[in-house]
Amino acid sequence: MKPYGNQLNLKKKVSYASKKKSEKISIINIKLIHQIIDTINISLLLLIFTFFVLSFNSQRKWSNTYKNLSKTRTINNNLIDFISKIEEFYISELESINTYKKTKPKDLIYLDKLPEKKESLLKKNLSSFLEGFSDSKYQRGY
Repeated sequence: MKPYGNQLNLKKKVSYASKKKSEKISIINIKLIHQIIDTINISLLLLIFTFFVLSFNSQRKWSNTYKNLSKTRTINNNLIDFISKIEEFYISELESINTYKKTKPKDLIYLDKLPEKKESLLKKNLSSFLEGFSDSKYQRGY
C-alpha cells in the first residue's frame, strides 16, 4: 500500500441491528444535546431579563438621586448668592461707620408736623366714580 497513492477503502460490514442501535443512541444523544442547549438558552434569557429589571431599577434610583442633587446644588447656589449679598452689606456698613458723623441733640433739626387732610370715604368714592364717567371708563352699550 502506498501512503498517498491508490489506497484501498476498507469498509467494515455492520449488521442492521447494530446500525439501528447506533442510530437510536445518536438520536438520544441529539435530543439530550438539544435539551441542554434549550436549558442554557432559557437560563440566559432569564438572566438577561433579571439584569434588565435590576438595571432599570438602579437607573430609576440614580435618576431620583440626580434630581435631589440638582435641587441641592440650586439651593447651595442660592445660599452662596445670599451669603455674598450679606457680606457685601456688612462690608459697606463697616466702611460707612467711618464716614458718618455721630450726632448730638443740638445737631438735629425739628420740623413741625403738617396736618394731614382727611377726606371722607364717600367723597373719595364719588369723585373716582365721576372721573370714571368722564374718562368713559363706565359706558353702556357696544
